[in-house]
Amino acid sequence: MYSTKENVNILTSLLVKAGITKAVVCPGSRNSPIVHNLCACPDIECYPVTDERSAGFFALGMTLADNEPVVICVTSGSALLNVAPAVAEAYYQNRPLIIISADRPAQWIGQKDGQTIEQHEALEPNVRKSVTLPEPNNDEERWYCNRLVNEAINACMLNGGGPVHINVPITEPLFDYSTVNLPDERRITLHQAVINDAEVYEIASNFFCGEKPMIVLGQMIPEVVGDALEAIEALKNVAVIIQEKLADDDICPSLPIDEALSIIEDDDSYRPDHLLYIGGCIVSKRLKHFLRKSKCKCSIIVDEHGNCCDTFMHATDVIQGTPTDVLGIFANEAEGIERKEFVDKWDSVFTKAMAIREKITSRYSQLLAVKTFHKMMRELDIDGELFYGNSSSVRLGNIFSDQYIYVNRGVNGIEGSLSTAVGYAVAQQEEEDVYCILGDLSFFYDQNALWNENLSPNLSILLLNNGGGGIFHQLPGLGRSPYRDTAIAAQHTTSAEGICQSHDIVYLSAHNTEELTKGLERFFNAEEGPVLLEVFTSPEDDTQALQDYYQSF
Repeated sequence: MYSTKENVNILTSLLVKAGITKAVVCPGSRNSPIVHNLCACPDIECYPVTDERSAGFFALGMTLADNEPVVICVTSGSALLNVAPAVAEAYYQNRPLIIISADRPAQWIGQKDGQTIEQHEALEPNVRKSVTLPEPNNDEERWYCNRLVNEAINACMLNGGGPVHINVPITEPLFDYSTVNLPDERRITLHQAVINDAEVYEIASNFFCGEKPMIVLGQMIPEVVGDALEAIEALKNVAVIIQEKLADDDICPSLPIDEALSIIEDDDSYRPDHLLYIGGCIVSKRLKHFLRKSKCKCSIIVDEHGNCCDTFMHATDVIQGTPTDVLGIFANEAEGIERKEFVDKWDSVFTKAMAIREKITSRYSQLLAVKTFHKMMRELDIDGELFYGNSSSVRLGNIFSDQYIYVNRGVNGIEGSLSTAVGYAVAQQEEEDVYCILGDLSFFYDQNALWNENLSPNLSILLLNNGGGGIFHQLPGLGRSPYRDTAIAAQHTTSAEGICQSHDIVYLSAHNTEELTKGLERFFNAEEGPVLLEVFTSPEDDTQALQDYYQSF
């Protein structure tokens, strides 16, 4: 049986017809008709999560597991605002989230009624579309409600995907569930535009006329990179390919980008004259600064929406197309072109940087912890998906990981890193192990990710705890502020042990190199999960270890 609310039933029917199979539902009374319907649908699996902020990132993690849209359902009032960080991250990562919020009827907004705010367009500008459904009283209003839901679902799936917001006003009474069947709603099918191959071939031909062509790959989901692997390999003969582990689905050592740039310094001969930039954010600030000084004759951006994201400040062209399509066309056009001297020049410096990296030893620090983690993964032939927290953590992952890295780099916030990993682990249904490596502020800020009845035993967490925001010790000049540690870096003495006890998570800890090695052995061989290894270091040692590392180059 379903709710008697007609707009709720129209919405539910169209979600089913659109093939939506997962919904993250948050508690509340105003949204109870929607939650009831979602739970009553045999085609939709519901995942209850209490904290809306965590729920948003949990759903984001689920979209990463299968690249399918996921619903987040919240009640009225400030509950909706709590999903805003996850929505912003999804917007910049092109992740298909459908945020459904229950609302008071329009006549009660601004009348000091409980849990009322202006919910329409509350998540703008970080959604592809916002709609507020009517409460239909006639056929025309039912048609309008159907049309709005179709428009929102299609916008969620268009141009690589993105978040949309469907706001649903619901008049009391709320708790009548006597409708036997959902209505048979009209589904409007979306057909996306096809890329103009001839024009892109011409751009690709001109691109390879350059003496120093370079292709930079920003963050992309592994399925996209995997589909383009053959094209990327072909292009490596005629162009320098720069890709961090956020855009590399090949099992191989990470490219020593910052290390090579430390060797190169400001040598203009390594700067490209033709540049192709595909994908989302890149982590390396050094690379961005280096390329912004390039004087490119041709600087091309590939964006599925046709947006001009001029990261390197010298764009000349924008191609609206998918990374796979464009890389395939460029690879075809590169056939028969002789290997560029520029490629050998960069290969030489990468080889030199890799040789130096392999010889470096480190003091006990977060750098050593991440290095040892990945070294042990290789030695034990451990397979699993990697989720990194932002800031220092992902920078270390980009140095030592052999595998693709998931990370919330859409807006680069610390919130939601753990929730995203939890959502992905649940969506995998224990088919793959999921490892989350993150810093202390990210972990404690998002600890409600573990307050979750869906928590999966295939989750393992490596927590890097140096008592505050470690990266703030690495920013030149910030040390001149007497408030750096207490106010800016959020210095603390908190441990995750109590949190693990509360949520029945196996807890391990390490305070030195010997304990780190033993802890990781137990971490990888834990028979029951989830498991967390907390690695305690000092921010001074972490900063010095990183300085020593780059000084080696």
